[in-house]
Amino acid sequence: MTSTARSAADRTTTTPTRSARAGLSHPVARAGVVVVLSFVLGGLTSYAQGFLPDAFASFANSASGWTVLTALLVFWSRLRTAPAAVLGAVSFVLLVLGYTVASQVRGYMYDPLLFSAVGVVAGPFVGVAASWLRATGVRAALGTALLAGIGVGESVYGLTVVRETTSPVYWTVIGVAGLALLVGLLVRRVRGTLPVGLAAGGTVLVAAAFYLAYSSL
Repeated sequence: MTSTARSAADRTTTTPTRSARAGLSHPVARAGVVVVLSFVLGGLTSYAQGFLPDAFASFANSASGWTVLTALLVFWSRLRTAPAAVLGAVSFVLLVLGYTVASQVRGYMYDPLLFSAVGVVAGPFVGVAASWLRATGVRAALGTALLAGIGVGESVYGLTVVRETTSPVYWTVIGVAGLALLVGLLVRRVRGTLPVGLAAGGTVLVAAAFYLAYSSL
């Protein structure tokens, strides 16, 4: 093949890739990807209950599992505060609905009402928190406090309230992940007395509130 032919072939190969990247550079396109992935991943969490090892089975049947997926998807979308709040709610609810549909396909009944309501109420906060992880100062501190606090709070809940019926491994991992997020943001993005205090103190407050709220369900 001549150099001219190779150049033409290279252009043919790279053009679709560049077009795909250009398409995903638009916020609406990224939001659309999050919508689709939320429903698909929600369905997969239902199937994951059948193949995840006992040590991590709680991921597919816990609030933190859907919270982590929502936060990761919204963080990837790189949306600003207001659209991230909307997408957080949409993503969380679609995770629940995907789980519901997959469970019904598998022959199990699941009522999505409770956690759909949780998604509508908590999803916007998770979305905003994920978006603010890209910020600095107070915003990064508040985003970190919410997400780290949820991880730590459910870890404490898992290791105390349901310790007799579930493996401690996942609860330990999600707690360590929450603390790692806190430490990582303190090192990289959170500076100053007020932001540091908000991040650390907020994590404790959110963890305590999550534990009390989840224990009452």
